[in-house]
Amino acid sequence: MKIKDRLALYFTLISTLVLIGVLTMVYFTFVKFMQSEFFERLTDRTMVTAKLYLEADEISAEALDGVRQQYLVKLNGEVTRIYNDKNAATFIGDDQQFWTAQTVNEVRKQKKIEYTEGNRQVVGIYYSDNQGNFVILASAIDHGTITRLEKLWKIMMVVFLIIFIGLLLSGRWIAERILSPLNVFIDQVKGIKSNNLDFRVDEGNHKDEIYLLAQNFNDLIAHLEHAFILQKTFVANASHELRTPVTRLIIGAEIALAQERSKEDYQKSLQGVLEDADKLENIISSLLVLAQADLEYGENRTEALRIDELIWKLQQEWNLKAGKNKFIVNLKDLPMQEESLTIQCNPTLLQIALDNIISNALKFSDQEAVSCTLEVTTAGIHIDITDRGIGMTAEQLQHIFRPFYTSASKEAHAGTGMGLYMAHKIISLYHGTISVKSEKGIGTTFTIQFSKL
Repeated sequence: MKIKDRLALYFTLISTLVLIGVLTMVYFTFVKFMQSEFFERLTDRTMVTAKLYLEADEISAEALDGVRQQYLVKLNGEVTRIYNDKNAATFIGDDQQFWTAQTVNEVRKQKKIEYTEGNRQVVGIYYSDNQGNFVILASAIDHGTITRLEKLWKIMMVVFLIIFIGLLLSGRWIAERILSPLNVFIDQVKGIKSNNLDFRVDEGNHKDEIYLLAQNFNDLIAHLEHAFILQKTFVANASHELRTPVTRLIIGAEIALAQERSKEDYQKSLQGVLEDADKLENIISSLLVLAQADLEYGENRTEALRIDELIWKLQQEWNLKAGKNKFIVNLKDLPMQEESLTIQCNPTLLQIALDNIISNALKFSDQEAVSCTLEVTTAGIHIDITDRGIGMTAEQLQHIFRPFYTSASKEAHAGTGMGLYMAHKIISLYHGTISVKSEKGIGTTFTIQFSKL
């Protein structure tokens, strides 16, 4: 059974039980009220009888009977008796012993009694007079109340059925209304696949249990997305970063083995292979740190790095790799204090991030010169990397830091879509920010900032 059906059923059952309780209470309260009212009428009847028969000494019993029948409306099945000290019926013409001596004595004892025999209600009073001590008993059947109770019962049954149906329908409507966000949540969850883990379900505006469910589900999807991206991208990351040093290792070994060489040449070749292997080891270690970044391991493996020294190192390597003056560095009034130029980070990992941005700039500018401006202000370290490439549209700028996204329009610009994603992850890992401005056909500027702690 669906939750909304269970909610509607439980709501209806509880409301129905409450309704039955209320109707039952109303019914029996009405019964007691009508009985009490009829008892009062019978009590009045006994008192009137006492006044007529016991205090009107000058009037004969026959005359009193005539007055009683003329002016007192006879009740249904009415029986009235006056009993003397010997418990014998007297005064009233009908002297049949309607009640037992035990009942009469009970009235003498309690002075007044009220009780019910089937449909008949009975009232008895003890009355002391100059003629003696008497017991007056009166009883009748309240047909009016019986008729009213039958009508009331029928009305209550109709009302109960109408309210029950209304509760059932309204309960289902309320359940559907309350759980409608859950239906939306279910429909949205059905659409989540391995290829759109970046999708998040609507959490809504109500701070209720469904909101908490959606919020926790989104957190879970975020963790799954990160884990899935790590699994999918590690090979791509490794391929993206390891291709050049592995190629250099292979080429160096092939050149060394191509012909006989002197001992010095072999040593030089092996030294180059050793350097490339050492760089390869650093890159692999850095990739592992990147993979662990979301698990909050990589942040602890840091050391102090002077950013100007890293920029000079990058200029030297890129001018050797891409050509002289392909990477131009501009420094703006750098401070003398070393701590103002220092960043706490993993040097190899941060170099990978900057290498990715520079490589991307050179690629999309078709190997035109790329400039880097380093400035240190009171706010922190500010790095601008600018190219004169093809630029990007506003829509492309919204996606460039997503994994596997590439805006390449020709084969020379093709890539894995991981470089800028890695750069963004690494820079964010060390509490930096990266932003980009671009104009189509003019060029692009990546701005990296490390705030002063």
